[in-house]
Amino acid sequence: MTVPAIVILIASIVTSIFLINIKPDTSHISTAKKVADYTDPAVVYLFDMVSVEWTYYGTGDSYYDDLLYNFFNGIGTVDQFGAQGSGFIINENGYIVTNAHVVEYSKLDDQDLADMSLAYYADQFSSYLTSIGISETYDNAYNFLWSYMGWTKVDRSLRVVLPGSEIADVQQIDSKIMFNGEIKSYGAPTGEGKDVAIVKIEADNLPSLSLANSDEVQLQDSVWALGFPAAAESSALSPDAALVVSVTSGNISAVDKRSTQGAPILQMDAAITHGNSGGPVVRADGEVIGISTFGGDTVNGQEVQGFNFIVPSNTIKEFVSQSGGSNEEGEVDKLYKEGLELYWGGYYKDALTKFEAVKRLFPEHSEIDKLIENSQKKSSESKTLWSNFKTAFIAYDVVATVAIGLLVFFSFKGKSKGKPSKQKGSGAETVPVADKGIPSQVPSKEDDSNSESEDSNQETDDYIGE
Repeated sequence: MTVPAIVILIASIVTSIFLINIKPDTSHISTAKKVADYTDPAVVYLFDMVSVEWTYYGTGDSYYDDLLYNFFNGIGTVDQFGAQGSGFIINENGYIVTNAHVVEYSKLDDQDLADMSLAYYADQFSSYLTSIGISETYDNAYNFLWSYMGWTKVDRSLRVVLPGSEIADVQQIDSKIMFNGEIKSYGAPTGEGKDVAIVKIEADNLPSLSLANSDEVQLQDSVWALGFPAAAESSALSPDAALVVSVTSGNISAVDKRSTQGAPILQMDAAITHGNSGGPVVRADGEVIGISTFGGDTVNGQEVQGFNFIVPSNTIKEFVSQSGGSNEEGEVDKLYKEGLELYWGGYYKDALTKFEAVKRLFPEHSEIDKLIENSQKKSSESKTLWSNFKTAFIAYDVVATVAIGLLVFFSFKGKSKGKPSKQKGSGAETVPVADKGIPSQVPSKEDDSNSESEDSNQETDDYIGE
């Protein structure tokens, strides 16, 4: 009975160890799906907006005064313009990576911005004159406006919008997912230097992405580019479609290129366009190898896809250090990734627990409401996650191990308690004598036989003697 019991206990220990070490099987989920789900929540939309207010002066000629009045009455005296691009969060406390050219307006001085605005007005004024039958060149229109108008105020606003908004109008986006940005470190636009900027927003528990070592990137590595390309917008789509992250895939097509300033550049064939600038390019494990920065030269005025360029992540790290920030994974990232693994593996109840924890830490997470809803719907199909019972299994294994030890101990002890075996000798068996401390000799059967023979011989001798 002892041996079967020991075998059963050992088998139960092995089974418990196996159960608590079962990991969710996610082999049926494609790499592209994993990459997209891991990274989407940390990709952000940036608006670098400028507003220039103008006033115009009298010319002393009613004809030209009427021209100016009618022109500005139609177009207004406040010019608003800006740039839009992508970026991604690298720290739960709000440090964001983007291209320098995406936030360039925030770095230009007032006069530079006013000059840009005047150029816009000159172009519009030239078109206006043409529309009323007056033919004037752009240069003449520019010089005329420069003489009779001046700027009075320049305002800037750098806004960062998290994914998941329900409206694309920057003026109406929920303040919970739109933040004012502050540039912490800045390189230079493409063609002038390293096209990287680090922007900081005031927020906590944000999802983030990890920066890879771009020196490890190999030719033909699979990559995915994420961002908000303008080409993905359409009048046929709802307004909030503009704030849905687009993901395109491709491969690294060159690793040894450099910019005109000597900075390293990676080349890929994943499609990007205006609006993708500043967005992350990630490898299969979801880590960022660089940022989408610019495309190849146009051919006959048309963009040619398949030849796009990346500022590597190791260059980005230089600016992260300058900004005073760091690249660290936060608690939201850990819980979110664990939840996804459980969800993909069919452990819906356990995934729900993780997703609800994310919701408590960061309610504005772009994917979490949908995942919570789906996990709740599938909870009746949920598998059992045995690692939840790890403490109980360990306690059982300790008790079972002790039981095995005791069974083995008592089994051997029982076998050692037998009567001593007889010692074979030439004629006697040693037995204890009750009243003496020494053994006595007990005749054996062979000795008895010899004794009887001697007695018989003695009797015969006596008889003959008579």
